[in-house]
Amino acid sequence: MKKIMIASFDMEVGGVERSLISMLNNFDYGSYAVDLMLYRHRGDFLDLVSHNVNLLDEIPQYTTYRKSIGETIKDKQFRIGLSRLISKINAELIGKIKRMEEPGYYQMQLMWKYALPFLPKVGKQYDVAISYLWPHYFIAEKVNAKKKIAWIHTDFSTVETDIQLDLKMWRKFNYIVAVSEACKTAFLNKYGELENQVIVIENITSPDFIREMANEKVDNPMMKDNRFKIVTVARLSHAKGIDNAVKALKVLKEKGYHDLTWYVVGYGGDEGLIKDLIKESNLEDSFILLGKKTNPYPYMKEADLYVQPSRYEGKAVTVGEAQILTKPVMITNYTTAKSQVKDGFDGYITELSIQGIADGIEKLYKDSKLRNNLVENCKYTSFSNKSELKKLYNILS
Repeated sequence: MKKIMIASFDMEVGGVERSLISMLNNFDYGSYAVDLMLYRHRGDFLDLVSHNVNLLDEIPQYTTYRKSIGETIKDKQFRIGLSRLISKINAELIGKIKRMEEPGYYQMQLMWKYALPFLPKVGKQYDVAISYLWPHYFIAEKVNAKKKIAWIHTDFSTVETDIQLDLKMWRKFNYIVAVSEACKTAFLNKYGELENQVIVIENITSPDFIREMANEKVDNPMMKDNRFKIVTVARLSHAKGIDNAVKALKVLKEKGYHDLTWYVVGYGGDEGLIKDLIKESNLEDSFILLGKKTNPYPYMKEADLYVQPSRYEGKAVTVGEAQILTKPVMITNYTTAKSQVKDGFDGYITELSIQGIADGIEKLYKDSKLRNNLVENCKYTSFSNKSELKKLYNILS
């Protein structure tokens, strides 16, 4: 039986974490013994991890990657805390010089680069080690494995990183898994020399599980709302474009569409900014943040329209889940959008802008025939893709 390690940060609520849960719940445990390394044992999805998985003990130095600099120093991880502080200062400085829109990715690279000397290695030898979330330095530098695989979930054409620093890390992997063809293309446009290492394995989805969870009884204010309900399930972050969603709803309200309400399931660092924007726009009664939900599916089920207003995506897990629940879906035209939906068939792609989001919603609100066609085409599409795991087994062996 082959020994596999899979590493990720934690099991907080998120699309990447949901895709990992789905993969683990459908894994072939008759052929593989799987150790799961989570840097921190926390998150609402932790209880959903398959009982066939061996969850490794936390290693104190790695738990710092889900803690603030202050918490890290309080835990007496002084060298790691100092390396975090230096990376933050450097990233902010270089970010301003290079006018980076979001220097957070670069800061994350520097955090690992500076902290690597102070992070312990894992003594156990594995046949295969899988790093499920960027940056992949833990598996690249600290794990002994005959074969190493890294997963990419984002559109690398939209994030700013130190390419040479990344290449040193990527070269330590035998395979790099992209979650869509468009995600692969965007990655290779940036790291073209890695072409022979990259393959595509889509996120594993379980339609039966999603439909079953959608019927769970929850305290859902949407059920008493008779307005036209838009739903988004996403992290409250720059990438997901929730700020643009608020501004788009304001545009629609000013045009006289008072029957619209927008619910967002999710949490994140931009929550304060978004709440301020909602208040400034006088949308407190119609742009509603529902917060973190372990089970987002009952809220999706109540939607008249599912919207993904993202600035960029690798492949949004939630879009496929909304399609499984036969919801009309609208997404912005981010780089990988055409690998996510068939425009006009099982989803609608609109311009990636505030006005584009508003125009797309207006069209779908007014055109019930188009909405119904999107729903009907989703009903007769099979979204089950457990066969994608065969691609993984091929490279594991």
